[in-house]
Amino acid sequence: MDINPFKSRRAKLIEKMGSGIAIIPTAMEKYRNSDASYPYRADSYFHYLTAFPEPEAVLVLIAGRGKNGPQQILFCRDKDMEREIWDGFRHGPEAAKDVFGFDAAFSIKTLDEQLPQLIADQPALHFSLGHDSAWDARITAALNAVRAQTRTGKRPPAAIHDVYIALDEMRLIKDAHEIALMKQAAAISCTAHRRAMQFAAPGKYEYEIEAELLHEFRRHGSQYPAYSSIVAAGANACVLHYVGNNHRVGAGDLILIDAGCELDGYASDITRTFPANGRFSPAQRDIYELVLMAQTAAIAATKPGARFIDPHEAALKVLTQGLLDLKLLSGTLGEALEKESYKRFYMHRTSHWLGLDVHDVGEYKESEKWRTLVPGMVLTMEPGCYIRPAADVPEAFWNIGIRIEDDALVTAEGCEIITTAAPKTIADIEALMSKE
Repeated sequence: MDINPFKSRRAKLIEKMGSGIAIIPTAMEKYRNSDASYPYRADSYFHYLTAFPEPEAVLVLIAGRGKNGPQQILFCRDKDMEREIWDGFRHGPEAAKDVFGFDAAFSIKTLDEQLPQLIADQPALHFSLGHDSAWDARITAALNAVRAQTRTGKRPPAAIHDVYIALDEMRLIKDAHEIALMKQAAAISCTAHRRAMQFAAPGKYEYEIEAELLHEFRRHGSQYPAYSSIVAAGANACVLHYVGNNHRVGAGDLILIDAGCELDGYASDITRTFPANGRFSPAQRDIYELVLMAQTAAIAATKPGARFIDPHEAALKVLTQGLLDLKLLSGTLGEALEKESYKRFYMHRTSHWLGLDVHDVGEYKESEKWRTLVPGMVLTMEPGCYIRPAADVPEAFWNIGIRIEDDALVTAEGCEIITTAAPKTIADIEALMSKE
């Protein structure tokens, strides 16, 4: 593993800090039941800066010049051959320092003793209060320990800054290392969607189709799904976050799959909708083509200098006009947009940030204005249309739920869709699913 991108990010954060000390812990292990834990995943902020995969670890960064900075320090578990028999390999401080490029590394057992010494006389503490009550208490104890030494000349930091704010801005623009991983994750997920389309058929259960996705994720090196996979057939596709995945697929159903893998911490996020029997009905075809046109408009609006909201507004105009043309809405385009009558069939936004988290960090607005897109940002393109049975809706449209989602990397020229290998035109989908 190339550790240089992680060292560079730590150095960049130190530069942004200017002075003071940052404390960034990793995630705690969590138990599923009794003594069985969930698969461990490092905290995203911690992973972004360290790549260190073990629990019970804390990153300490010291900015400024002089004997106390700048420094990159790791606290981690001790090397323990007895525990390794049960739980697997541990680096230990000495190896972790060399492998992950730190200036120093210490046993996590010494952290509480060292924290007051590290914090004392620093002009600022960079820590995100309020995310973890146990860590809030730990930091408070360290600050109080420093305050107890004021008669000896020790002083606590005069200011506390939320370190996640600076990290959110850094994580919003992906570097070359991140982009390469996200493209690889996208490629794996595209392969999984193709496999699921070819496997799906009336009579299958949704969970059987989900199993095909999970098989392909793991077979190609992904560690986990990036989120709970949605495999929704028929009416279930009109439930935005449906994860039951336990119904039998009907002959005339559309199947909506929203699924993506995670690779080395980075998420992909793809949605495809296709007919269980391999052929779209006329009503399904009409709605599908409309959603695809809306996505095409969103992609065209995604470029440097555009506002984050521009792809959504472009998709919204196309989708709303189409619903008017199909007589599912009434009035004019302007009226439907102003009154938001489209929300009956399309109630979510077209995009969100993507990265270490599937809904990645970073503000969508700056000073009450929509953020401007710049190269290196990655966001989803996912318009949809969800039509539930109603007296004023023609029966041919009932229970049609369609979403088409791709991952877009903003480039200097516009945007690059990194998930094109998953078929999404009607012709390509029907060709892939053909049993001939």
